[in-house]
Amino acid sequence: MPDMATPDPDRPEPGPEAGIDDIEADIEQTREELGQTVAALTDKLDVKGRAKEKAAETKAHVVDKADALKHSATDNPQRTVPIAAVVLVSAIAVGVLVWRRRRR
Repeated sequence: MPDMATPDPDRPEPGPEAGIDDIEADIEQTREELGQTVAALTDKLDVKGRAKEKAAETKAHVVDKADALKHSATDNPQRTVPIAAVVLVSAIAVGVLVWRRRRR
């Protein structure tokens, strides 16, 4: 997500003696900063997109964790049952979270 643009405090505004090129350059810089600010605000207001990103991040995290637990279970077969239970509970928790988000 882009950061909102803030005007450059060191950039002086064109004064009364400024030429047309100076004024046009200032206008272009201001337009660019305004465009960046609008893009940042648009991203912040995209609640549905942000929710999808968060769901994808959570899913990836759970998949990684389940994969790590799976490898741990295959490396140590005596702990297979407790790890399988943890994987099952994690999968159910993610399913419930996704289901609740979709119902909103």
